[in-house]
Amino acid sequence: MARMTESDTRRALVRLEADDEADAEELDRLARRLRAELGELDVDLRAVPGEVPDGAKSADPVTVGSLMVAFSAAGGVFPGLVETLREWLGRQAGRHKITMTIDGDTVELERATSAERQQLIDAFVQRHG
Repeated sequence: MARMTESDTRRALVRLEADDEADAEELDRLARRLRAELGELDVDLRAVPGEVPDGAKSADPVTVGSLMVAFSAAGGVFPGLVETLREWLGRQAGRHKITMTIDGDTVELERATSAERQQLIDAFVQRHG
């Protein structure tokens, strides 16, 4: 990757939040797979350090599955990053989600599309309405 100057570099905090049934080992495996896929993009990755709380059944997703992703503001890298995250989520069996924060603005990405969520809401209203 070409060395980015500070002025053309954007940073995103990407957090993997595994579903409630995932234990620390599963979360670690998911985080490694996500990091490997993001590593194929034209970005710089840095793990965000953290610790598993004493006595915790599973790790805190913010500490284990967090990455700082630095990328060029130019060249269309950001749309590719978002698409990679969405595609990765779509291939996972669990109901995981990824949050991405840039300059204090956070978006949550989940496996279900907005159309699928609307279909679920419509079906629920029909059943109970």
